[in-house]
Amino acid sequence: MSDEQLVRPALVSGFPEWLPEVRLVEQRWLDEIRQGFERYGFCSVETPSVEALEVLLAKGETSQEVYTLRRLQAEAADDGDARLGLHFDLTVPFARYVATHFNDLVFPLRRYQIQRVWRGERPQEGRYREFTQCDIDVINIDHVPLHFDAELPRIIHEILTGLDIPAWSVNINNRKVLQGFYRGLGIDDPLAVIRIADKIDKIGTAGVEKLLATRLELTPAQIRSCLDLAHIRGRDAGVADDIRRLGVTSELLAEGLDELSFVLAELSDLPAGSVVADLSIARGLDYYTGTVYEGKFVDWPDYGSICSGGRYADLAGSFIRRHLPGIGMSIGLTRIFAKLVAEGRLPAGPSCPSDVLVVIPSDARRAEAGATAALLRNRGYNVEVYHQADKLGKQIRYASRKGIPFVWFPPFEDGKPHEVKDMAGGEQVTADPRTWARP
Repeated sequence: MSDEQLVRPALVSGFPEWLPEVRLVEQRWLDEIRQGFERYGFCSVETPSVEALEVLLAKGETSQEVYTLRRLQAEAADDGDARLGLHFDLTVPFARYVATHFNDLVFPLRRYQIQRVWRGERPQEGRYREFTQCDIDVINIDHVPLHFDAELPRIIHEILTGLDIPAWSVNINNRKVLQGFYRGLGIDDPLAVIRIADKIDKIGTAGVEKLLATRLELTPAQIRSCLDLAHIRGRDAGVADDIRRLGVTSELLAEGLDELSFVLAELSDLPAGSVVADLSIARGLDYYTGTVYEGKFVDWPDYGSICSGGRYADLAGSFIRRHLPGIGMSIGLTRIFAKLVAEGRLPAGPSCPSDVLVVIPSDARRAEAGATAALLRNRGYNVEVYHQADKLGKQIRYASRKGIPFVWFPPFEDGKPHEVKDMAGGEQVTADPRTWARP
């Protein structure tokens, strides 16, 4: 093949991929996340990567992010596939799933879903066009008890603590507080303010102030009160008093403050700083109606959220005539991984899952090497047989490069014992594949 025929093997921007040693850590983390969800009784659900566009756009505000599907050879008049799109999150597909299988599900439904999602965003640090989300949601008929608003961040805290990632905190707010506060200020469109306030970590206080003035034409006093609210932080129910001191009142605000105080009190036993009430957290998606969450790295405050979610009143109601409120949180696994890789903070492991490499002393001993590997595999070990008879030094170097912790030597001659080498300590001892136990 000539140079002109070669296709440049370039990675498409916004679609991360990992080397084997990083991917192996990711898979182990996925196992830990799954086990963490299941410890609390959440069941696994998986939905198709593709949904009808009317499903994906049921709430309407993310149309610019949706990738649509179309066959390369599709005829101009064939628009069937053009009404399909890749899901941009897992919450909307889950709501559709609940509506589809409503009569076969047991409520309240605790589900977890670990899948890749796609968003048409401009690739940059922390923002990708393909990434893995790990979601948990509780959805119920008519009412989801408020204690779930505290249980979900507790589960996420337990999982992230177990993964031993750099310092982070889960920031909590309540959309009722925001909407009730803005209504108390006499603002007619609280959701419009929420969408702008949600940009404060991206464009700063001055940027939000300008947008509130130019786009919504709020008065200087209204803008000042909105910004005063956004700057409130607290670790306990005392944050509600800070908000009341701003002098704004409404029934919805009072309801939201009660809910926020309850959640903070329920999580008060967690380590100081791991859960923080942050009134700048808004969550831009319109379907959130109560508690909202955003988890952030402490050392990288400008980096995107590593977990997020919130309570929604009736997302599934777009697809079925039943009131089905829910609450959910998501771990942004790809965003966490990418940052730790970039910062050299990922605890990288070996580049393969093998516990043992069985060497091939000679072509005549290949069958015995295979039989030895089979014995070890049957006893629960991950075992790789070297691919050909070669110099022992080369086979040992192969194990070292891949991070395989033990090298097994079948007998080189009849009547000789098996031996195993500990690659970390260098010790080589006789061993029986039927009884050997990894130190």
